[in-house]
Amino acid sequence: MTTPSINTPNKKSPQLVKAKLKAYNGEAEDIELMFNPTDISFARSVKWESKQGNRGATLLPKVNFSGVDPYKFTLKQLLFDTYETKKSVMTEYVNKIKKGVETIDREDDKRPPVYIFTWGQEYFHCVITSLTYNLTMFLTDGTPVRAMVDIALQEVDKNNLPKGKDSKSKGKDRKPNRSLGPTD
Repeated sequence: MTTPSINTPNKKSPQLVKAKLKAYNGEAEDIELMFNPTDISFARSVKWESKQGNRGATLLPKVNFSGVDPYKFTLKQLLFDTYETKKSVMTEYVNKIKKGVETIDREDDKRPPVYIFTWGQEYFHCVITSLTYNLTMFLTDGTPVRAMVDIALQEVDKNNLPKGKDSKSKGKDRKPNRSLGPTD
């Protein structure tokens, strides 16, 4: 009988992989979820346009496909707890998450950071579109030690990430970028 090596996964007690929001290009701190979400809901809309008076043989309006919206997804009821260590849950976790809805200042690029949502695999490049947190437990001195957090995320195109004035868009009507300087 051979002894399993340390690097061999054990099927009886698999290694727990935590979900993360990894900051793209080091724009902010990574956000590691203390407890994994119980579920993730994904939503995406498809855009169809119809014009008044433009009707087919059945008198229903003719519709034209005009694109897709990005995936939107929510991580609900994420629990963060620092009771054992007696440290502030705000300092240890929530303040890092709050940076996702605040602007970063990188050269000519002022916007919230982009993240890559991973949980064993890479799901999406995304941005945080809303954050709700409730502080639910406190030490006797008022230090918050437990928080319930909901984070709404929206997919961004990993091939055309926000980076200031430059874009990888190649449409025929796209005008070339021009620098703004003292000669303009």
